[in-house]
Formats: sequence, structure tokens, C-alpha cells
Amino acid sequence: MNLIISGHHLDLTPAIREYVETKLDRIIRHFDHVIDIAVILGVEKPSEKDKRQRAEVNLRLRGNVIHVESFAQDVYAAIDTLMDKLDRQVLKYKTKLQDHQCEAIKRMPAEAQAAE
Repeated sequence: MNLIISGHHLDLTPAIREYVETKLDRIIRHFDHVIDIAVILGVEKPSEKDKRQRAEVNLRLRGNVIHVESFAQDVYAAIDTLMDKLDRQVLKYKTKLQDHQCEAIKRMPAEAQAAE
């Protein structure tokens, strides 16, 4: 898994980088088939004073890309909400994969078909 953390009009300190990496461990714990992750942290225009900090992530999986973005006043708050959203999306994708990998009805044993 490749991890790219970049800043747009924002200095990436080692503390921010470590915070993002620890938050991403939760995502990897749920679903480990991740090809690469690109996290972009930035500051929006000064005219948007209520929500200035932006965090977005592109998570590449086999056959799919999950894009999530979040805005907040603090960069750490933006990262927290971003990881919450990403966690929900990854769990949704994982359950979708597991549901579609069920065995076909014509290949099921006769007892199971009789029960339905």
C-alpha cells in the first residue's frame, strides 16, 4: 500500500503526518485490500471563514476509487470527520463485496433450497 500525504497552502508537520497515519490504521484494519491512498490537506479561500480547512482522500481499491472530502475550522477536526466518512464508505464497500460473493441458488444444496 502506498500512502501519499500532501499539503495545499499548508505546511505538513510531522505531527499532522503521524495523526493521519494513525487514523488510517483504523481504515486498514477494516479492509486491507487497499492499493494506494492519497490524502490532500489544504486551506480554502479566506472568504469562507466558517470552514477554512479542507481534507480529502482518494482511496484506490481493486476496481474502485473512493473519494471523500471534509471541511472544518481546524485541520485535525477536518481529518477526524474525513476518517469517519471514509470508514463508513469502506465498510459499505466491504459489505457490498461480501453480499455479492454469495453462492448461486442453483449451486446450493437441496436442503437449503427446500428451507427457502
